[in-house]
Amino acid sequence: MIYPLGGLLLGALLGWLRARQLGGKRLDLLQWAVVGAIIGGLIGTFVLIFIQRSYVGNA
Repeated sequence: MIYPLGGLLLGALLGWLRARQLGGKRLDLLQWAVVGAIIGGLIGTFVLIFIQRSYVGNA
């Protein structure tokens, strides 16, 4: 359950840092943080689905 939230936070942090590294202004930082959060949340959701489905038959 925590994987999507963790992916969301990690993606936002990485997006923010990447935009800052490239010299972005405040709105650029925010936009890339949101983009990173969306991508990280999706990856976390797929990880959660994979984990849940792999343990269904073994329980």
